[in-house]
Order: sequence, then structure tokens, then C-alpha cells
Amino acid sequence: MIIGWLGAGMLAVAASPTGERLDRGAVALPMDPEKTFVSWRLLASDPDDIRFDVYRVTDGKKEKLTPDPLKSATSFVDDARGEGYVVEVVGGEGSEVEVWEKPFLEIPVAEIDGYRIGDGSVGDLDGDGEWEIVVHRVRRARDNGSAGMTDPPILEAYKLDGTRLWRINLGKNIRDGEHYTQFMVYDLDGDGRAEVACKTADGTTDGTGKVIGDPEKDWLNYDEGTRRYGRILEGPEFLTVFDGKTGAALATTDYVPGRGNIGSWGGIGGNGGNDSYGNRCDRFLACVAYLDGEKPSLVMCRGVYGRIVMAAWDWRDGELTSRWVFDSGSGLGRDPSPFAGMGGHSLSVADVDADGKDEVVYQAMTVDDDGKGLYSTRRRHGDSMHVGDFDPGRPGMELYLVSENEDDTKRFRTPGAGMHDARTGEPLWSHSPGVDISSGVVADIDPRHPGAEVWGGPGGLRNVKGEEIGKRPRSSEWVIWWDGDLLREIYGGLRVFKWDWANEREEEIFAAEMPDRGGRRRWWGGRWPVLTADLVGDWREEMLVLGPDGKSIRLYTTTIPTEHRMPCLMQDRQYRLSIAWQNVVYNKPPHLSRFVGETEVAPSAAANGE
Repeated sequence: MIIGWLGAGMLAVAASPTGERLDRGAVALPMDPEKTFVSWRLLASDPDDIRFDVYRVTDGKKEKLTPDPLKSATSFVDDARGEGYVVEVVGGEGSEVEVWEKPFLEIPVAEIDGYRIGDGSVGDLDGDGEWEIVVHRVRRARDNGSAGMTDPPILEAYKLDGTRLWRINLGKNIRDGEHYTQFMVYDLDGDGRAEVACKTADGTTDGTGKVIGDPEKDWLNYDEGTRRYGRILEGPEFLTVFDGKTGAALATTDYVPGRGNIGSWGGIGGNGGNDSYGNRCDRFLACVAYLDGEKPSLVMCRGVYGRIVMAAWDWRDGELTSRWVFDSGSGLGRDPSPFAGMGGHSLSVADVDADGKDEVVYQAMTVDDDGKGLYSTRRRHGDSMHVGDFDPGRPGMELYLVSENEDDTKRFRTPGAGMHDARTGEPLWSHSPGVDISSGVVADIDPRHPGAEVWGGPGGLRNVKGEEIGKRPRSSEWVIWWDGDLLREIYGGLRVFKWDWANEREEEIFAAEMPDRGGRRRWWGGRWPVLTADLVGDWREEMLVLGPDGKSIRLYTTTIPTEHRMPCLMQDRQYRLSIAWQNVVYNKPPHLSRFVGETEVAPSAAANGE
């Protein structure tokens, strides 16, 4: 029997470390009534036999709490409350932390009239070994399908204590909305400090006050009453790399691809239509990928429903250079490209062919590390997809696709949902042909069945082979590792639910305080959290969500004890890159490059890689 990462108390090595320098990430949180939960990172570079001691600090004096050094989980429950705690490697370094005042960290953000907090990302912006947060501030945004004015998108960077590092105003010539404003936060050149990269335009103001392009230009369309009203369909488009510490623009180049003929971006994706008012031409996605297997590259994209173009860039030694450009070709006409129309409202990055280099999984198609199409599933456009090792009983990774079938494209009878081999695109199973399914998710939530479970759309909960095994959870958007076992939990509306597989229902195990808007307590700011990731403490994931007054971000971390020990998830390359693209369009939860869960695999099959 194989249980997760080799079972409780055993050390597993994280796959494909990213090279980012992380400290111990130690935290101490109050638990009721007077207990304290202390948690810290295990690093991929730690030796197998590493052990830890925990000390309580009171009145400046250290008191050892661990009679024997800890060699299992990297967390500890103190039955008392100190002023601080020290986590010390036996024979090595120590990390001292103060106890949080509350069982969450309140991170204040600056008030901007009418602006709220949208998506977030993280990176070590100043090279201190700790994460900083970059948030997208939103006041008035639009979906691409809707005409109308938007307000300038704003990016801000904060340290976890609320210190603001910079503010970038993207300006009126960048339309705001989920499909427009993708921003990548990552250490692109390996110097130990993350950069920020995104699409810019005339009038973008960097974190030092410097304006990019012509500050006087106004490229907005003012033809009120038309479908072009409020759109930006003329003028230059740029790509800018910003310094993560200061927000200063380091390099700006033309955005690739340009709009070209705005009536040439339609095709067989979505409803199979086209437009000449700027809907389909202005669908943007982005990611970071290790295309050479050694250093990260930036990939900026355009198009989902028909023509799709991806441009890979390298940021090295202060220069931004093109690596490759992938162009699917037209999605229009009687013989459209097999890669056209295969995009969706999210993407993923994974080494699907196990050659040490990353591929870009662009919904229903995958582009190889060299910028050439690896395969097209021909499943067309969809709103949700997931890539990971969901079935530990078969070699390689799996790709789960949810497809949109509407209007003219219903005739294709495309499966509404189904699983594919992530290396080849070969279909493994599917269901609901011709049905429009909007959401679906994959995670191990029931230990009685090998591998992960799958749900969303018609039918019940399915095992990883596609067989229905019972009722499904109501929420099919987001999952998170929160409690002490290796199963994943379900996130929805600032709450975490455990799947009670015996009674086939969700059991609430955590609830964050709901935001207060206009005197009414209700959830606002979108379906998804600002971010979920393994940010501090042990391997479980944290939630960044809006504070109750909308003027802060709260970082919530679990205080549930665990027996399991594994390296920081952020040192798994696929997971770390998932955090980089999590803010892109319809946000999706991250997945690791290998299976983590509670499952049984036949020893002979596991040994033979079957």
C-alpha cells in the first residue's frame, strides 16, 4: 500500500525545486483556550534525518518544549501561551517568531477611492526569503462581452506586515476585467528577487512615477451606444517587466501578438461565432514556464475561441528577448487549424512528457517546450481544466477538461467533461456529449477509492476512472489542503468543508469572517479567494481573503495538528508555477507534479509503473 507521500512521519523530496530561497516560514498562532500552534517549513534541501526542537520564549527566557527532537510533522501544539517561539534545527539554525494576536494575520492595504481588492499573487520581491503580496485593485471592470467604460487597473505590492512597496497604475489605455489584466510575479532571471510582468500601454505609470509611452494619448472608444464603446482597439500595446522591489519599469517592448485584424480571432470555440467589436481579439492569458528545464520564461498569450498566439520571453541580464512564438492559425473557414478554438479561461504549466522541460496546457491543446504544438484534443473551448498526477495507478499525469457546448457548437457533440492522458491527449473517459458544463474539479476527497475523485456537471461524484460512486459535493470550483490528513478539502464562500464520504455531504470545518458591505454581512469580491498557496508553516495551504471591512487582506492558516511531513509545496515546480498563473482569468486551484492523497495501489502495478 502506498499512502500519499510515503505515509506519516516520513520525508519525501519535493519534485523540481524552483531555486527560490525560502526561510523556515515559522508561525505561532493562538488556539482556544490558551494553546498555541507552532508550524514551520520543511525545505526540499533538508537532509532526511533533520530534526527540530521547539522552545517557548517568556520574559526573554527560552524553555525547551520537546523532550526529544521532532522527526515527524513540522508543527507542534503548546498547551500554554508564550510571547514567542523558537524553532531550532538540531545542530543548526533557529527561527524565532512572535505569537500572532489572532488566529489570522491582518494585512492592511491602502484605501483608494472606490477600489476593492481583486486577484493576488506572491513572490519574494526584495530577496529576504519571505513572500510579498501583489494585488490587483479594481473599481469598475467589464467582461469582454460587454461594452462600457472601466477604471484604470492598479497593481500594488505589500509585505506581510502591511508595508506598501509600490503602486503601478496601468492607466486608462488598459481596459480592466478578468480577461484583460493578467500579471505574472516570478523571479525570471534567478537573482533572488521576483519581477512583475504584464501588458501595458500609453499612460501606464510605474512604481517610481515614470510614465510609459505617451501620457497624453487616449485610445478609448467613445462611440456610446455601440458595442465598441469603452473598448481600446487602437494604439500601441506593450509588455513591461517591472522591478519587484521598487515597481520601476525595467524593460518595455511591443506586445506580441498585436490585434491585427480584430475580425480574425473567432472560430469553433465557444459558441462558434466571431465579432468585429473587440471581444474575441482581447482575451489574454499568461504563465511562467521552465521551457529549457533550467530557467523560467514568461509566456504571454492572446485568443481562446479561434486563433491563439503565445509568445515566450526570456528576461536575462537586464534584457527581454523573444524565445519563440506559437500561432495556432485561423479558427475560421471550412478547414480550421486543429489548435484553433481550443483555448479556455484558464491554463496550466506542467512537464507532461517528463523530459525535464515544461509544456503549456492551454485548455484543450498543449504546446511543447519548443513552441510547437504537442497535441490537440479537439475538445474546444471550456471554462475549467486541471492537470496533475490524479491516478497514481497509471504512469504520467492526467488532464481533466470541462467543455462549453452552446449554440452552433452543440452539433459537434463534444463531451461536456472527461479525462485525458496529459502526455498525448488521448481520451481516457468522458461523459455528457453536447452538454455545456461550466465547472469541475479533481481532488482526492474519498480514501475508499484509488486516486483522486472528479465532480462537476451532470451526475454524481466519480472516481478517477470516471465511474460514479455516489453523491457529489455542491461546490465544484476550489479545493485546498487544510486539515491533518492527506485528503483535500473543499473551499467555497470563505469556508472550508470536509467531504463526509460515509454520509455524502459537506461538513464545515472552518469559516472566515464574512466581509461587511453597506451594513450587511455578505460575501463579496468574487467567487474565489485572493489566493490560496502554501505560504507559511508546514505543507498545508493558506488562504488570502478579503478582510471584513474590505480594507485589508487576511491570511488564514490551519491550526489542525497533522502527522504528515513533506517539503514546502512551493518547492514543487508545477505547484509553484500554478501559484504564478492562479490570477489568470477564471482562477483555479493549484496541483502538484505528483499524487498526494490517501489511496491504495496494488504493489505489482506500482512497482511496474502501471
